[in-house]
Amino acid sequence: VQLQASGGGLVQPGGSLRLSCAASGFTFQEDYYTIGWFRQAPGKEREEVSCISSSDGSTYYADSVKGRFTISRDNAKNTVYLQMNSLKPEDTAVYYCATLPVRWVGLPSCNAYEYTYWGQGTRVTVSS
Repeated sequence: VQLQASGGGLVQPGGSLRLSCAASGFTFQEDYYTIGWFRQAPGKEREEVSCISSSDGSTYYADSVKGRFTISRDNAKNTVYLQMNSLKPEDTAVYYCATLPVRWVGLPSCNAYEYTYWGQGTRVTVSS
């Protein structure tokens, strides 16, 4: 299993970015794994951002990003996206995607300790 995160960069407050997480070694439509986005800011602990069930598209969002971020999946491309709008300086962090390799349908767990495979991270900086 491999995960490749991309799409990070420097953006001004109020701006938008779309992160991508390309997965290989399993398929959304057959394995029904959960994929999540997590982030770690300098000097802070890792925190969950959003997670999605690849089976039925059920989603979870952290309170800090609700209404601003949208997670989605493309089964044909085996890719998960995180659309981030109305970005704030406090969104600055390295963003990681990860997968919980358990067949699952419904509301996904977004507990990072349950996620086994992690991508390399992509840096998001929100600054004027």
